[in-house]
Amino acid sequence: MNRETVRLEHLSIGYRSKRGTRTVAADISAALRGGELTCLLGPNGIGKSTLLRTLSAFQSPLEGNVYMAMADVAPRNLSELNDRERSRMISVVLTEKPDVAQMTADELVGLGRSPYTGFWGGLTAEDRVVVAESMALVGITHLAPRLVSTLSDGERQKVMIAKALAQQTPVIYLDEPTAFLDFPSKVEVMLLLRRICRETGRTVFLSTHDLELALQTADTIWLIDHDNTLVTGTPAELAAQGWLSRFVERPGISFDSQSLTIRIDKTTS
Repeated sequence: MNRETVRLEHLSIGYRSKRGTRTVAADISAALRGGELTCLLGPNGIGKSTLLRTLSAFQSPLEGNVYMAMADVAPRNLSELNDRERSRMISVVLTEKPDVAQMTADELVGLGRSPYTGFWGGLTAEDRVVVAESMALVGITHLAPRLVSTLSDGERQKVMIAKALAQQTPVIYLDEPTAFLDFPSKVEVMLLLRRICRETGRTVFLSTHDLELALQTADTIWLIDHDNTLVTGTPAELAAQGWLSRFVERPGISFDSQSLTIRIDKTTS
């Protein structure tokens, strides 16, 4: 069994303000493992981005803890890690397009080395090898000299994934990595992420609205249901337990738990 890299213990997420505390989801206990692609599913506004921000330490949990597996030492609480330590444990790929129009693709990937060089630090020969290897793993070596502004959405997303790989973190989080992509590009990116897990042993955790694609490519699904309940398991397990039907089905929409596909009744008006 692949080892745990991230463990959530009784985690509650949400927001604190002068008006009080708004809890988005409470008492979450789950784990992510190395070498596995895990997809986070749920309705719009249910808290997927809030959970990703909390796991990335962009915001603090309301309660509970997130533990990170460390090399040769006991797991440590994410809140106890400093910025440098976190940047060597977690890389994040956001939905927003990077505002780096005049930067080449390999220069952007090179920014993934910032935890080791400092933001303005020059790349060493070793850093450049890591950048080249990361681009080769993603299959975009030919894009190295291209300006980011000339890349398609799919090419740009692959560059951002290569940047995360160049950061050499054991954990990669992605927020809607297939947003804005055409269907063939969506499939290509999801299969790429799955391959990265297999070939590097990294933990890849992403949020997505591409339900069927997630069910066909993910090792594990985290599903935040309409009542803010978090359930986890393989796609087949969640289908057998009825969670996916409960999440998907509406008048005119049915879920086939055997093929993990959605069916639409065109006669329903």
